Amino acid sequence: MSLQTEQGDRVESGRQEHFLAAHAACHDKVYRYFRRRTDSASTAEDLTADVFRIAWEKSSQDQELSVLVVFGIARNVLRNHYRSSLRSMNLTQQLERQRTHELDSDDGEVRDALDRLKPEDREVLLMTYWDGFTSAEVSDLLDFTATAVRMRLHRARKQLSNLLRADNITEDASNE
Repeated sequence: MSLQTEQGDRVESGRQEHFLAAHAACHDKVYRYFRRRTDSASTAEDLTADVFRIAWEKSSQDQELSVLVVFGIARNVLRNHYRSSLRSMNLTQQLERQRTHELDSDDGEVRDALDRLKPEDREVLLMTYWDGFTSAEVSDLLDFTATAVRMRLHRARKQLSNLLRADNITEDASNE
């Protein structure tokens, strides 16, 4: 049993040595490869870490970790990143179109009146009525007291009502 442990330790030690040699030879090159092709340094760091995680997994399969193998992994990781970014961007655009469509389908007067509210009041109003948060939840999210949230909500409702009423009066006067 001790022989197996010694052999296992030697095999694990050899695996670690091969991995560390590949890491030392390729890390900076892989990072620069990603840095030139991505938006930020943090993304390049994350992708580089993914490459070496996969390389570690491959090293357990007795595959030699040459520079070409590591860069092959890097190309695949970059392609996955691009696909993921594209899916994320498409989803974000789809959600934005949906949100815009919802706002467009509502009365344009309401949207205009909302735009004229103070940003803090508008945010409290939208979080309460559109997003369905309670005053306590809004206070936690915006870092106000619950009382301040309720006061802002009261003021925002009153101001929105006044703005809508003024718009209706103006519209009725222009129609006559």
